[in-house]
Amino acid sequence: MQLRARVGMVFQKPNPFPKSIFENVAYAPRIHGTASNKAELEDIVVNSLRRAGLYEEVKDRLDEPGTGLSGGQQQRLCIARAISVNPEVLLMDEPCSALDPIATAKIETLIDELRETLCIVIVTHSMQQAARVSQRTAFFHLGKIIEVDDTTAMFTNPKDVKTQDYITGRFG
Repeated sequence: MQLRARVGMVFQKPNPFPKSIFENVAYAPRIHGTASNKAELEDIVVNSLRRAGLYEEVKDRLDEPGTGLSGGQQQRLCIARAISVNPEVLLMDEPCSALDPIATAKIETLIDELRETLCIVIVTHSMQQAARVSQRTAFFHLGKIIEVDDTTAMFTNPKDVKTQDYITGRFG
């Protein structure tokens, strides 16, 4: 299996394709040949939208443009597209930075659900978000890994002074 099908990517700014909601999610299964017929493709799209927590909101307008959704819905659409080929890893670069608190909560709930079946790697500058959604945390400074540990341990008892300074707001 190709690497691109094994690793999904969700960017900081939602980037739905200028296609319908359905076609946004169907894109990856089509190019990777994971659906053998139209019914199977429809099942993949519906299942992906359900897993992304978006299906109930869009089920009656799958033929409408994905670009017409709200920011939080667009981000969940991009997540549905990323998971439509059942990747092993989902990379998320600041997935909530452009979202309001309600949309952020939905994405964080989704991350919590998806981590049962996927390895999720999140880049975030929000310590609060890292504390809420991560099991393990790595702290980087100037391109170097400073510390990696269980999230609770890192936030309650950091081993490196740079990590402690960042967590306590002394720099950053």
